[in-house]
Amino acid sequence: MNLSGLEKLGGAVLAVVTATWALARHLRLRRPAPEEVERARRLDIHQRGRITSGQIVDLVEPETSERRLVVYTYEVAGLEYEVAQDLTGLPEIYKLAKRMAGRAISLKYDPKRPSNSIMGCEQWSGIATPKGPGPTSLPAPSNALQKP
Repeated sequence: MNLSGLEKLGGAVLAVVTATWALARHLRLRRPAPEEVERARRLDIHQRGRITSGQIVDLVEPETSERRLVVYTYEVAGLEYEVAQDLTGLPEIYKLAKRMAGRAISLKYDPKRPSNSIMGCEQWSGIATPKGPGPTSLPAPSNALQKP
């Protein structure tokens, strides 16, 4: 090989290395943010999920972060699930959840993976909106076992 052949080969190798580096950098920079991934998950479950009922069991606001988690339980096919949803990006739904702690809610779950569920997203909420200023305006639950 003469010198010009080596120069051409070196140039080709340099071009391949540069293209590989640029592609790797592009892919690393194009990785979606965790918030985008969570939003896509919520909207996917909203579109294809099934509705069931559940109950809010806890509200978690860690002191070390601004996260707002709602823990809820539900049952699918005889199995009970206890999961948490981060509602930091959905403040209106979190406010409703605070008012409904300990009460029944609706939720949507993935029929292929029932542990994957949501109690709300940008387009839907499984929390009944109370009429009036607070939860006291909700009708009292009826108890058929009470004697008149």
